[in-house]
Amino acid sequence: MTQSLSGQRRAVGGPGSGAASGPVVVIGAGPYGLSVAAHLRAAGVPVRVFGEIMDSWRHAMATGMFLKSTPAATDLAAPVQGARLKDFCRVTGLEELTELTPIPCTTFVNYGMWFARQHAGPVDPARVSMVQRAGSGFTVRLEDGKEVEAAAVVVATGLGTLAHIPHRLRHLAPAGPGPQAPLSHTSQHTDLSRYAGRRVAVVGGGQSALESGALLHEAGARVEVLVRAARVRWGERPQLRRPWSERLAAPASPLGTGWPLAAVCRAPGAVRHLPASARMLLFRRALGPSGGWWLRDRVEGVVPVRTSCRIRQARLEPAGVRLCLEGAGAGPAELVVDHVLAATGYRLDVDVLAFLAPEMRRAVARVPGSKAPRLSGAFESRVRGLFFTGSLAAPTFGPMLRFVAGTEFTARRVTSVLARRTSHR
Repeated sequence: MTQSLSGQRRAVGGPGSGAASGPVVVIGAGPYGLSVAAHLRAAGVPVRVFGEIMDSWRHAMATGMFLKSTPAATDLAAPVQGARLKDFCRVTGLEELTELTPIPCTTFVNYGMWFARQHAGPVDPARVSMVQRAGSGFTVRLEDGKEVEAAAVVVATGLGTLAHIPHRLRHLAPAGPGPQAPLSHTSQHTDLSRYAGRRVAVVGGGQSALESGALLHEAGARVEVLVRAARVRWGERPQLRRPWSERLAAPASPLGTGWPLAAVCRAPGAVRHLPASARMLLFRRALGPSGGWWLRDRVEGVVPVRTSCRIRQARLEPAGVRLCLEGAGAGPAELVVDHVLAATGYRLDVDVLAFLAPEMRRAVARVPGSKAPRLSGAFESRVRGLFFTGSLAAPTFGPMLRFVAGTEFTARRVTSVLARRTSHR
Protein backbone atom coordinates (compact mmCIF):
# COMPACT_ATOMS: atom_id res chain seq x y z
CA MET A 1 0.00 0.00 0.00
CA THR A 2 1.47 3.32 -1.06
CA GLN A 3 0.14 6.53 0.40
CA SER A 4 0.95 10.22 0.32
CA LEU A 5 2.64 11.50 3.46
CA SER A 6 2.10 15.15 2.68
CA GLY A 7 0.64 16.85 5.72
CA GLN A 8 0.09 13.59 7.60
CA ARG A 9 0.60 13.63 11.35
CA ARG A 10 -0.85 10.39 12.65
CA ALA A 11 0.40 9.46 16.08
CA VAL A 12 2.41 6.39 16.98
CA GLY A 13 2.39 5.71 20.69
CA GLY A 14 0.75 3.78 23.44
CA PRO A 15 -2.31 4.75 25.46
CA GLY A 16 -1.41 7.47 27.90
CA SER A 17 2.15 7.61 26.61
CA GLY A 18 2.02 11.13 25.26
CA ALA A 19 1.84 9.76 21.74
CA ALA A 20 4.30 11.33 19.33
CA SER A 21 3.21 12.76 16.01
CA GLY A 22 4.70 12.27 12.58
CA PRO A 23 5.51 9.23 10.48
CA VAL A 24 7.88 6.40 11.27
CA VAL A 25 11.25 7.27 9.77
CA VAL A 26 13.29 4.39 8.35
CA ILE A 27 16.97 5.22 7.96
CA GLY A 28 18.43 3.08 5.22
CA ALA A 29 16.98 1.65 2.00
CA GLY A 30 18.67 -1.71 1.83
CA PRO A 31 16.96 -5.10 2.29
CA TYR A 32 15.90 -4.43 5.89
CA GLY A 33 14.78 -0.84 5.40
CA LEU A 34 12.76 -1.69 2.30
CA SER A 35 11.16 -4.74 3.94
CA VAL A 36 10.15 -2.83 7.06
CA ALA A 37 8.76 0.00 4.92
CA ALA A 38 6.70 -2.43 2.82
CA HIS A 39 5.11 -3.94 5.94
CA LEU A 40 4.46 -0.59 7.61
CA ARG A 41 2.75 0.82 4.51
CA ALA A 42 0.59 -2.25 4.12
CA ALA A 43 -0.45 -1.88 7.77
CA GLY A 44 -1.45 1.75 7.21
CA VAL A 45 1.40 3.19 9.31
CA PRO A 46 2.76 6.47 7.85
CA VAL A 47 6.41 5.96 6.94
CA ARG A 48 9.22 7.86 5.29
CA VAL A 49 12.36 6.13 4.09
CA PHE A 50 15.66 7.99 3.75
CA GLY A 51 18.77 6.76 1.98
CA GLU A 52 19.94 5.59 -1.42
CA ILE A 53 18.21 2.39 -2.50
CA MET A 54 20.54 -0.62 -2.01
CA ASP A 55 23.34 1.79 -1.14
CA SER A 56 25.84 -0.68 0.34
CA TRP A 57 25.15 -3.25 -2.34
CA ARG A 58 25.78 -0.67 -5.05
CA HIS A 59 28.83 1.04 -3.57
CA ALA A 60 30.48 -1.49 -1.26
CA MET A 61 30.64 -4.50 -3.58
CA ALA A 62 33.27 -4.83 -6.29
CA THR A 63 32.15 -5.36 -9.86
CA GLY A 64 31.92 -9.06 -10.61
CA MET A 65 30.99 -10.19 -7.11
CA PHE A 66 28.26 -12.73 -6.37
CA LEU A 67 26.10 -13.35 -3.33
CA LYS A 68 27.11 -16.23 -1.11
CA SER A 69 23.49 -17.03 -0.20
CA THR A 70 21.12 -19.14 -2.27
CA PRO A 71 18.03 -17.70 -4.04
CA ALA A 72 15.69 -19.12 -1.39
CA ALA A 73 17.57 -17.17 1.29
CA THR A 74 17.66 -13.90 -0.64
CA ASP A 75 14.04 -12.75 -0.69
CA LEU A 76 13.10 -9.33 0.59
CA ALA A 77 9.92 -9.34 2.68
CA ALA A 78 6.55 -7.93 1.70
CA PRO A 79 3.19 -8.94 3.23
CA VAL A 80 1.78 -9.78 -0.21
CA GLN A 81 2.46 -12.37 -2.88
CA GLY A 82 4.75 -11.68 -5.81
CA ALA A 83 7.66 -9.97 -4.05
CA ARG A 84 10.28 -12.71 -4.06
CA LEU A 85 13.46 -12.85 -6.07
CA LYS A 86 11.98 -15.51 -8.33
CA ASP A 87 9.00 -13.20 -8.98
CA PHE A 88 11.38 -10.45 -10.04
CA CYS A 89 13.18 -12.84 -12.39
CA ARG A 90 9.88 -13.99 -13.89
CA VAL A 91 8.52 -10.46 -14.38
CA THR A 92 11.74 -9.12 -15.89
CA GLY A 93 12.44 -12.14 -18.08
CA LEU A 94 15.58 -13.32 -16.27
CA GLU A 95 16.49 -16.98 -16.23
CA GLU A 96 15.17 -18.81 -13.17
CA LEU A 97 17.72 -19.10 -10.39
CA THR A 98 18.37 -22.36 -8.56
CA GLU A 99 20.57 -23.26 -5.60
CA LEU A 100 23.28 -24.05 -8.14
CA THR A 101 23.09 -20.53 -9.60
CA PRO A 102 25.36 -17.99 -7.91
CA ILE A 103 23.48 -14.68 -7.79
CA PRO A 104 25.34 -11.68 -9.25
CA CYS A 105 25.29 -8.67 -6.94
CA THR A 106 24.00 -6.61 -9.85
CA THR A 107 20.95 -8.88 -10.10
CA PHE A 108 20.28 -8.47 -6.39
CA VAL A 109 20.62 -4.68 -6.64
CA ASN A 110 18.14 -4.59 -9.52
CA TYR A 111 15.78 -6.80 -7.53
CA GLY A 112 15.99 -4.40 -4.57
CA MET A 113 15.21 -1.40 -6.76
CA TRP A 114 12.25 -3.23 -8.31
CA PHE A 115 11.02 -4.22 -4.84
CA ALA A 116 11.23 -0.59 -3.71
CA ARG A 117 9.05 0.57 -6.61
CA GLN A 118 6.52 -2.23 -6.23
CA HIS A 119 6.21 -2.59 -2.46
CA ALA A 120 8.15 -0.10 -0.35
CA GLY A 121 6.87 3.12 -1.89
CA PRO A 122 8.77 6.40 -2.31
CA VAL A 123 12.33 6.52 -1.01
CA ASP A 124 14.00 9.88 -0.34
CA PRO A 125 17.73 9.65 -1.20
CA ALA A 126 18.58 12.38 1.33
CA ARG A 127 21.01 11.34 4.04
CA VAL A 128 20.16 11.70 7.71
CA SER A 129 22.70 13.78 9.62
CA MET A 130 21.17 13.76 13.10
CA VAL A 131 18.43 12.10 15.13
CA GLN A 132 17.48 13.72 18.43
CA ARG A 133 14.81 13.21 21.03
CA ALA A 134 11.93 15.70 20.78
CA GLY A 135 9.33 15.16 23.48
CA SER A 136 8.01 11.64 23.11
CA GLY A 137 9.16 11.48 19.50
CA PHE A 138 12.20 12.47 17.45
CA THR A 139 13.56 15.22 15.24
CA VAL A 140 15.32 13.85 12.17
CA ARG A 141 17.66 16.35 10.50
CA LEU A 142 18.76 15.83 6.90
CA GLU A 143 22.07 16.87 5.37
CA ASP A 144 20.44 19.83 3.63
CA GLY A 145 19.26 21.16 7.01
CA LYS A 146 15.59 20.17 6.66
CA GLU A 147 13.98 18.55 9.66
CA VAL A 148 11.29 15.88 9.91
CA GLU A 149 9.19 15.19 12.99
CA ALA A 150 9.08 11.44 13.60
CA ALA A 151 7.06 9.29 15.96
CA ALA A 152 9.58 6.44 15.74
CA VAL A 153 12.90 5.74 14.05
CA VAL A 154 14.01 2.42 12.54
CA VAL A 155 17.76 2.13 11.97
CA ALA A 156 18.37 -0.03 8.90
CA THR A 157 21.71 1.34 7.75
CA GLY A 158 23.44 -1.98 7.16
CA LEU A 159 27.16 -2.45 7.65
CA GLY A 160 28.53 0.50 5.72
CA THR A 161 29.70 2.53 8.72
CA LEU A 162 30.80 -0.52 10.75
CA ALA A 163 33.81 -1.63 8.69
CA HIS A 164 36.61 -2.97 10.89
CA ILE A 165 40.34 -2.60 10.24
CA PRO A 166 42.70 -4.36 12.71
CA HIS A 167 44.68 -2.03 14.93
CA ARG A 168 48.00 -3.23 13.49
CA LEU A 169 47.00 -1.81 10.12
CA ARG A 170 45.15 1.38 11.05
CA HIS A 171 48.27 3.52 11.13
CA LEU A 172 48.74 2.99 7.38
CA ALA A 173 46.72 6.15 6.79
CA PRO A 174 45.37 7.57 4.62
CA ALA A 175 43.06 4.61 4.08
CA GLY A 176 40.93 4.66 0.96
CA PRO A 177 40.04 2.99 -2.32
CA GLY A 178 42.55 4.90 -4.46
CA PRO A 179 45.28 2.82 -6.15
CA GLN A 180 48.03 4.88 -4.45
CA ALA A 181 46.61 4.56 -0.93
CA PRO A 182 48.44 1.97 1.18
CA LEU A 183 45.31 0.59 2.86
CA SER A 184 41.61 0.11 2.21
CA HIS A 185 38.69 -2.01 3.35
CA THR A 186 36.76 -4.20 0.93
CA SER A 187 33.61 -2.16 1.62
CA GLN A 188 35.23 0.85 -0.07
CA HIS A 189 35.46 -0.75 -3.51
CA THR A 190 33.34 -1.08 -6.58
CA ASP A 191 36.22 -1.72 -9.01
CA LEU A 192 39.31 -3.77 -8.16
CA SER A 193 40.74 -3.54 -11.69
CA ARG A 194 42.50 -0.34 -10.62
CA TYR A 195 45.10 -2.56 -8.94
CA ALA A 196 46.14 -4.29 -12.17
CA GLY A 197 49.91 -4.83 -12.13
CA ARG A 198 50.23 -3.87 -8.47
CA ARG A 199 51.22 -5.98 -5.47
CA VAL A 200 48.25 -6.49 -3.13
CA ALA A 201 47.93 -8.38 0.15
CA VAL A 202 44.36 -9.34 1.05
CA VAL A 203 43.90 -9.88 4.78
CA GLY A 204 41.09 -12.25 5.79
CA GLY A 205 39.77 -15.75 5.23
CA GLY A 206 36.08 -15.30 4.46
CA GLN A 207 34.05 -14.83 1.31
CA SER A 208 35.01 -11.19 0.91
CA ALA A 209 38.73 -11.93 1.12
CA LEU A 210 38.67 -14.97 -1.15
CA GLU A 211 36.46 -13.41 -3.82
CA SER A 212 38.48 -10.18 -3.74
CA GLY A 213 41.62 -12.26 -4.19
CA ALA A 214 40.10 -13.98 -7.22
CA LEU A 215 38.93 -10.70 -8.76
CA LEU A 216 42.31 -9.04 -8.18
CA HIS A 217 44.13 -11.97 -9.77
CA GLU A 218 41.77 -11.96 -12.75
CA ALA A 219 42.33 -8.21 -13.14
CA GLY A 220 46.10 -8.68 -13.37
CA ALA A 221 47.18 -7.80 -9.83
CA ARG A 222 49.93 -9.72 -8.04
CA VAL A 223 47.93 -10.80 -5.05
CA GLU A 224 48.39 -12.91 -1.94
CA VAL A 225 45.67 -13.75 0.58
CA LEU A 226 46.76 -13.88 4.22
CA VAL A 227 44.51 -16.13 6.32
CA ARG A 228 44.79 -16.35 10.10
CA ALA A 229 43.05 -19.74 10.31
CA ALA A 230 44.87 -23.03 9.75
CA ARG A 231 42.85 -23.74 6.61
CA VAL A 232 40.40 -22.15 4.22
CA ARG A 233 36.85 -23.39 4.68
CA TRP A 234 34.55 -23.81 1.68
CA GLY A 235 30.81 -24.23 1.48
CA GLU A 236 29.38 -27.48 0.14
CA ARG A 237 27.80 -27.68 -3.28
CA PRO A 238 24.01 -27.82 -2.68
CA GLN A 239 22.07 -30.96 -3.51
CA LEU A 240 18.83 -30.20 -5.29
CA ARG A 241 17.30 -33.50 -4.16
CA ARG A 242 18.42 -34.82 -0.78
CA PRO A 243 17.29 -38.22 0.55
CA TRP A 244 14.81 -37.98 3.41
CA SER A 245 17.34 -39.55 5.77
CA GLU A 246 19.81 -36.72 5.08
CA ARG A 247 17.08 -34.10 5.42
CA LEU A 248 16.15 -35.58 8.80
CA ALA A 249 19.73 -35.80 10.04
CA ALA A 250 20.68 -32.34 8.78
CA PRO A 251 17.64 -30.20 7.91
CA ALA A 252 18.10 -27.29 5.53
CA SER A 253 17.98 -23.65 6.64
CA PRO A 254 18.73 -20.29 5.00
CA LEU A 255 22.22 -20.44 6.54
CA GLY A 256 23.07 -24.03 5.66
CA THR A 257 22.28 -27.57 6.77
CA GLY A 258 22.21 -29.00 10.29
CA TRP A 259 19.98 -28.86 13.35
CA PRO A 260 21.80 -25.97 15.12
CA LEU A 261 21.43 -23.64 12.12
CA ALA A 262 17.88 -24.80 11.46
CA ALA A 263 16.94 -24.11 15.09
CA VAL A 264 18.27 -20.55 15.20
CA CYS A 265 16.64 -19.75 11.85
CA ARG A 266 13.24 -21.15 12.76
CA ALA A 267 13.10 -19.51 16.18
CA PRO A 268 15.13 -16.27 16.31
CA GLY A 269 12.68 -14.98 18.89
CA ALA A 270 13.67 -17.84 21.20
CA VAL A 271 17.37 -17.03 20.74
CA ARG A 272 16.72 -13.72 22.45
CA HIS A 273 15.85 -15.53 25.69
CA LEU A 274 19.19 -17.32 25.89
CA PRO A 275 21.78 -15.94 28.34
CA ALA A 276 23.77 -13.10 26.79
CA SER A 277 26.99 -15.11 26.97
CA ALA A 278 25.38 -17.96 24.99
CA ARG A 279 24.00 -15.55 22.40
CA MET A 280 27.39 -13.91 21.89
CA LEU A 281 29.05 -17.31 21.52
CA LEU A 282 26.41 -18.25 18.96
CA PHE A 283 26.87 -14.96 17.14
CA ARG A 284 30.65 -15.36 16.90
CA ARG A 285 30.92 -19.07 16.14
CA ALA A 286 27.74 -20.26 14.43
CA LEU A 287 29.10 -19.31 11.02
CA GLY A 288 32.83 -18.93 10.72
CA PRO A 289 34.65 -17.42 7.73
CA SER A 290 34.27 -19.49 4.57
CA GLY A 291 34.08 -19.19 0.82
CA GLY A 292 31.21 -20.07 -1.47
CA TRP A 293 31.45 -23.49 -3.12
CA TRP A 294 31.30 -21.92 -6.58
CA LEU A 295 34.38 -19.77 -5.87
CA ARG A 296 36.75 -22.59 -4.98
CA ASP A 297 37.98 -23.31 -8.51
CA ARG A 298 38.91 -19.65 -8.96
CA VAL A 299 41.11 -19.63 -5.85
CA GLU A 300 42.64 -23.03 -5.04
CA GLY A 301 45.83 -23.52 -7.04
CA VAL A 302 45.28 -20.15 -8.71
CA VAL A 303 45.62 -17.43 -6.07
CA PRO A 304 48.48 -17.68 -3.54
CA VAL A 305 46.96 -18.18 -0.08
CA ARG A 306 48.95 -18.33 3.15
CA THR A 307 47.16 -19.97 6.08
CA SER A 308 48.10 -19.82 9.79
CA CYS A 309 49.47 -16.40 8.97
CA ARG A 310 49.33 -13.30 11.17
CA ILE A 311 50.62 -9.79 10.62
CA ARG A 312 52.98 -8.90 13.43
CA GLN A 313 53.85 -5.45 12.12
CA ALA A 314 53.13 -3.24 9.11
CA ARG A 315 55.51 -0.46 8.08
CA LEU A 316 55.07 2.12 5.34
CA GLU A 317 58.32 2.48 3.37
CA PRO A 318 59.30 4.09 0.06
CA ALA A 319 59.14 0.67 -1.59
CA GLY A 320 55.62 0.01 -0.31
CA VAL A 321 54.06 -1.56 2.76
CA ARG A 322 56.36 -4.02 4.52
CA LEU A 323 54.38 -6.69 6.36
CA CYS A 324 56.21 -8.66 9.03
CA LEU A 325 54.48 -12.03 9.26
CA GLU A 326 54.39 -14.82 11.80
CA GLY A 327 52.79 -18.25 11.99
CA ALA A 328 53.32 -21.75 10.69
CA GLY A 329 52.06 -20.88 7.24
CA ALA A 330 53.64 -17.46 6.91
CA GLY A 331 56.37 -18.57 4.53
CA PRO A 332 58.87 -15.72 4.09
CA ALA A 333 58.91 -13.60 7.23
CA GLU A 334 58.30 -10.41 5.28
CA LEU A 335 56.14 -9.37 2.38
CA VAL A 336 56.34 -6.01 0.58
CA VAL A 337 53.22 -4.87 -1.27
CA ASP A 338 51.82 -1.72 -2.82
CA HIS A 339 48.46 -2.05 -1.11
CA VAL A 340 46.83 -3.87 1.79
CA LEU A 341 43.16 -4.76 1.31
CA ALA A 342 41.45 -5.48 4.63
CA ALA A 343 38.68 -8.05 4.23
CA THR A 344 38.37 -8.11 7.99
CA GLY A 345 34.64 -7.78 8.48
CA TYR A 346 32.62 -5.42 10.61
CA ARG A 347 32.28 -4.50 14.29
CA LEU A 348 28.82 -3.93 15.72
CA ASP A 349 29.06 -0.72 17.69
CA VAL A 350 26.23 1.75 18.32
CA ASP A 351 28.75 4.50 18.99
CA VAL A 352 29.84 4.41 15.34
CA LEU A 353 26.38 5.62 14.30
CA ALA A 354 27.25 9.30 14.29
CA PHE A 355 23.78 10.35 13.11
CA LEU A 356 22.37 9.40 16.51
CA ALA A 357 22.75 12.24 19.00
CA PRO A 358 25.37 11.44 21.67
CA GLU A 359 22.80 11.41 24.46
CA MET A 360 20.73 8.88 22.50
CA ARG A 361 23.72 6.61 21.92
CA ARG A 362 24.49 6.73 25.62
CA ALA A 363 20.89 5.83 26.48
CA VAL A 364 20.89 2.70 24.29
CA ALA A 365 21.55 -0.34 26.50
CA ARG A 366 24.07 -2.83 25.13
CA VAL A 367 24.13 -6.61 24.94
CA PRO A 368 26.55 -7.70 27.69
CA GLY A 369 29.92 -8.51 26.16
CA SER A 370 29.34 -6.37 23.08
CA LYS A 371 28.65 -2.84 21.84
CA ALA A 372 25.50 -3.91 19.98
CA PRO A 373 22.11 -2.63 21.18
CA ARG A 374 20.04 -4.70 23.59
CA LEU A 375 16.61 -5.05 22.01
CA SER A 376 13.08 -6.04 22.93
CA GLY A 377 11.23 -8.80 21.13
CA ALA A 378 10.07 -6.12 18.66
CA PHE A 379 13.61 -4.82 17.94
CA GLU A 380 13.08 -1.74 20.11
CA SER A 381 15.98 -0.36 22.13
CA ARG A 382 15.74 1.06 25.63
CA VAL A 383 15.05 4.42 23.93
CA ARG A 384 11.32 4.11 23.31
CA GLY A 385 10.54 4.38 19.60
CA LEU A 386 14.13 3.68 18.46
CA PHE A 387 14.50 0.34 16.63
CA PHE A 388 17.55 -1.44 15.22
CA THR A 389 17.52 -4.04 12.44
CA GLY A 390 19.91 -6.26 10.51
CA SER A 391 23.34 -7.17 11.82
CA LEU A 392 23.04 -4.82 14.79
CA ALA A 393 20.20 -7.08 15.97
CA ALA A 394 22.13 -10.34 15.48
CA PRO A 395 23.60 -10.45 19.02
CA THR A 396 19.99 -10.39 20.28
CA PHE A 397 18.22 -12.65 17.77
CA GLY A 398 20.98 -14.81 16.36
CA PRO A 399 23.01 -15.16 13.15
CA MET A 400 20.06 -15.16 10.72
CA LEU A 401 19.83 -11.38 11.28
CA ARG A 402 23.20 -11.00 9.58
CA PHE A 403 21.61 -12.03 6.30
CA VAL A 404 18.74 -11.06 4.02
CA ALA A 405 16.89 -14.13 5.29
CA GLY A 406 16.05 -12.25 8.50
CA THR A 407 14.02 -9.50 6.81
CA GLU A 408 10.60 -11.13 7.15
CA PHE A 409 10.94 -11.90 10.86
CA THR A 410 12.19 -8.36 11.49
CA ALA A 411 9.56 -6.56 9.41
CA ARG A 412 6.70 -8.47 11.01
CA ARG A 413 7.92 -7.82 14.56
CA VAL A 414 8.61 -4.11 14.06
CA THR A 415 5.35 -3.52 12.22
CA SER A 416 3.32 -5.38 14.85
CA VAL A 417 4.25 -2.99 17.66
CA LEU A 418 4.12 0.20 15.56
CA ALA A 419 0.75 -0.67 14.03
CA ARG A 420 -0.61 -1.33 17.50
CA ARG A 421 0.59 2.04 18.74
CA THR A 422 -0.95 3.71 15.72
CA SER A 423 -4.31 2.16 16.55
CA HIS A 424 -4.19 3.87 19.97
CA ARG A 425 -3.54 7.35 18.61
